[in-house]
Amino acid sequence: MTTVTVQIPADWPATEERARAVQDELRARVVRDEPGPPPGTGRVTGVDVAYDDGRDVVVAAAVVLDAATLAVVAEATAVGRISFPYVPGLLAFREIPTVLAALDALPVPPGLVVCDGYGLAHPRRFGLASHLGVLTDLPTIGVAKNPFTFTYDDPDATRGSTAPLLAGAEEVGRAVRTRDGVKPVFVSVGHRTSLDNACAHTLALASAYRQPETTRRADALCRAALRAATDYSA
Repeated sequence: MTTVTVQIPADWPATEERARAVQDELRARVVRDEPGPPPGTGRVTGVDVAYDDGRDVVVAAAVVLDAATLAVVAEATAVGRISFPYVPGLLAFREIPTVLAALDALPVPPGLVVCDGYGLAHPRRFGLASHLGVLTDLPTIGVAKNPFTFTYDDPDATRGSTAPLLAGAEEVGRAVRTRDGVKPVFVSVGHRTSLDNACAHTLALASAYRQPETTRRADALCRAALRAATDYSA
């Protein structure tokens, strides 16, 4: 496994105003009229991030799985400084530099990228999955653990049931039941995928647990990498 050290880009936004301007600029580049790769084919990669704010450390992990078997194909991590303060709606600016570095360190193409967070299901319709997708031009989806500020009716209790995730009358994603009787996850398009396809990928990846295997693997890896990165001062 490869681990790289990341520097904050010199032109990285330093203010909320500038970060929102970047979101506005990049949002226009989101591709929404492609279906994306078929579920169960090729590779699929999970990305996740862990922080130690007190030590100003952020770690990102990227885990590539074979989409058909869910076996791990490759892994990479990246360690850097936290690149933006905590501001709801602007969390991608804390994560993108290290996530990009982890993806770049992979020895194989990542295929579809699954983010532990949001794509179009975002107050400004440009969450991490969309931001990452535009910057890499990879197909991306967001699979979140909560509905953020949006509303939904509870899906039927059986696995595979869905319900629209709504901002008023606009469908920004879907609540997807990945396990019988278990709380749904919240799926949204990031870039170069359809919502139907994003939901199908989520179900294919969540064969045994509520969360997709991509997210579970990336979460475990970035937590372990954060412990290793901060152990020198523990």
